[in-house]
Amino acid sequence: MKKDGCAAGADYKNTGEEMVMSMLHPIAPVYDRDSRVLILGSFPSVKSREQQFFYGHKQNRFWRVMAQVLECETPEDIQQKRAMLTAHHVAVWDVIASCEITGSSDASIRDVQPNDLSDILSCADIRAIYTNGGKAYQLYQKYIYPVNGREAYPLPSTSPANAAYSLDRLVNDWKIIREALS
Repeated sequence: MKKDGCAAGADYKNTGEEMVMSMLHPIAPVYDRDSRVLILGSFPSVKSREQQFFYGHKQNRFWRVMAQVLECETPEDIQQKRAMLTAHHVAVWDVIASCEITGSSDASIRDVQPNDLSDILSCADIRAIYTNGGKAYQLYQKYIYPVNGREAYPLPSTSPANAAYSLDRLVNDWKIIREALS
């Protein structure tokens, strides 16, 4: 929902050089009582916020990586993505509930308010928590680990900004998720 050309839940500040948005997380977590693995990103990208679902940028490799790790077809739409996650007992959400952010840049994130993971952790039998990228891991360690005491394991980012990792290399590193689901 947009109001006056701005995304709902966003307050804008003009810093003179770039537009900084104070954003509330617009996407509900994906999980159910059968979820066994939780994957946490940092905060949804501009494209994800527009689509109202995780990893919405067409160049983000998350869905291709997960499909290969889970040994299934790459989902094409939100319904298929949600179905793939729940069928394989994977929960997805983000570390951040609200923050100031410029575009989709993790490096610009400021004034973080973390998400409360207690509903997911009390509902589901989460056996392992992974973060998608270093920023998500850093934020998890700073804001969430001290509250819940649950260790998270960092995985390399599926973002197109992580050009050092090929799709094959990402899949190889992310296979740890399949092992955790066994």
